[in-house]
Amino acid sequence: MNVTTVLDAKGLACPMPIVRTKKAVDAIESGQVLEVHVTDKGAIADIPAWAASGGHTILEHTEEDDVLKFWIQKA
Repeated sequence: MNVTTVLDAKGLACPMPIVRTKKAVDAIESGQVLEVHVTDKGAIADIPAWAASGGHTILEHTEEDDVLKFWIQKA
């Protein structure tokens, strides 16, 4: 997967992971991929819901050592 930008939002509580993700997605071009790292468990529901509302695609989601990772392709 060709990742354009990696966003480290670990240690941030809701709503900051979503706020930072939105800013990072706004800074990339359509079709590019943002990799997001978060530790807030609320992101499991929040990030896919936010992505869907903006027409973005979650390409993959994993969890490693309490870190959630999302790969979001900008619409």
